[in-house]
Amino acid sequence: MNAVELGVFANRLSAVCDEMGAVLKRSAFSPNIKDRLDFSCAVFSKAGELAAQAAHIPVHLGSMAYAMQQIVESVQWLPGDMVVVNDPFLGGTHLPDVTIIAPVFVDNQLAAFVANRAHHANIGAATPGSMPVSSRLEEEGEVIPPTKIYQQGSLVKPVFARLAKSDQVEQAGDFYAQMSACQLGRERLMTLLRHYGMDSFDSLLQSLNDYGERLARQTIQQIPDGTYCFDDVMDDDGQGNSDIVINMSLHIRGDSVQVDFTGTAQQVTGNINCPLSVTAAAVYYSFRCLMPDVTPACIGSFRPIQLQAPLGCLVNAKRPAAVAAGNVETSSRIVDVVLGALAQAIPERIPAASQGTMNNIAMGWPAKGSQAGWDYYETVAGGMGASQAGPGLTAVHSHMTNTLNTPIESLEMHYPLRIKRYAIRYGSGGQGKNPGGDGVVREFEFLQPTQVTLLTERRINEPWGIAAGGNGMAGLNGLNYRDIGGKCSFVAKPGDVLTINTPGGGGYGNGVRVPQVLHK
Repeated sequence: MNAVELGVFANRLSAVCDEMGAVLKRSAFSPNIKDRLDFSCAVFSKAGELAAQAAHIPVHLGSMAYAMQQIVESVQWLPGDMVVVNDPFLGGTHLPDVTIIAPVFVDNQLAAFVANRAHHANIGAATPGSMPVSSRLEEEGEVIPPTKIYQQGSLVKPVFARLAKSDQVEQAGDFYAQMSACQLGRERLMTLLRHYGMDSFDSLLQSLNDYGERLARQTIQQIPDGTYCFDDVMDDDGQGNSDIVINMSLHIRGDSVQVDFTGTAQQVTGNINCPLSVTAAAVYYSFRCLMPDVTPACIGSFRPIQLQAPLGCLVNAKRPAAVAAGNVETSSRIVDVVLGALAQAIPERIPAASQGTMNNIAMGWPAKGSQAGWDYYETVAGGMGASQAGPGLTAVHSHMTNTLNTPIESLEMHYPLRIKRYAIRYGSGGQGKNPGGDGVVREFEFLQPTQVTLLTERRINEPWGIAAGGNGMAGLNGLNYRDIGGKCSFVAKPGDVLTINTPGGGGYGNGVRVPQVLHK
């Protein structure tokens, strides 16, 4: 197998993922998918190992790479099947992220899988937007174990009817879009399989994984051997617990690394707990950023990374822990912790902390009588951390999110909301030789009564600077210009104004100091 042939094969696999994403985006109904692009698409081997993924949402597909094999083993697959799942403790992230998986058969032999994961604003939680300030998993909506939504080419109508609520046209449309994307992916992958043949396809996948592993090991080998430790804290869990510690040690030995979260706080009452699959996604992402651009997005690229986290701690939570914000907020902090440790080993390559939150806003109003209900969810951009290479970017989604903002025109067209202000939060980035990027200000005016939930971080503990750079400014949430804290739920009246000030990124100084432990 020469390099050209392998490169062509890798790009053809990636093209399947890209085309699935294009179909999903173009056919979805909700702004969450068609505008914010809160979805991901991937190809897996017949054993459930990641073979390719598009450059979509890191937390989605890193978690699937970690846990897809156990899903594959739990289902009896037949041609024409599609399976739906969102269980966070079976390779999911949080309940709104719903995954559709389709097997690919050639001559009645299982050859591969295609899958996509997309965020649904209504998955049956007690509050609109399905991102409640929860304390148990069942409060966050419907838990879907691996369930066939298509069986041998026929829609399983009771399953679809249960998931696609009759009063939510958007939701039904989004499920159809996900299934259509899987069908397209299946057809494209069958073409590829017939071109190469089953044996050659499997051999090429093995070569691709071996190549990814070699690049990953070369990357890790460039990091000096040693043990590098870093601590950071979550502001709170929304249930009265604060300054919740994430403790991590990186053990670099030659061309492999062990990432150990021993010393991390126990899982908490609130919903910032992480299933281990989400923790793995954040760790994989952090190391993937160090690897060459040509590194394939396959399971081989993650083989040199070993993960250890005590069962029942914040980053390896046990069922029935609440996890809605773990996927979005704690995953962001895990990236900060990994980068903070790496900054001690290779400070010239590592940036300061970015905003460290996705600034989750969930809102809506339940259906009443003939009046249809509505659900909306979005994340808001902030500042990125600066580095030796230059200042941090301003007003961007960073690290584990990678979505877009919802355009004002789309939001106001779909929902009873008005955006009064959307601007850069000048001066919120940390000071330094290279300043951190600035956050944003996003201001909503409510035109009808609206139930609102906020799940945000870095409202108390600021994003840290690096090499004597200044911290980024903490975020601030306000209702009618009064502080309402980082995690809360309330009913807004017509005319009320919600203001979200997102954090800036940390600054980069003159290189004389690298943080060892974040100051509380």
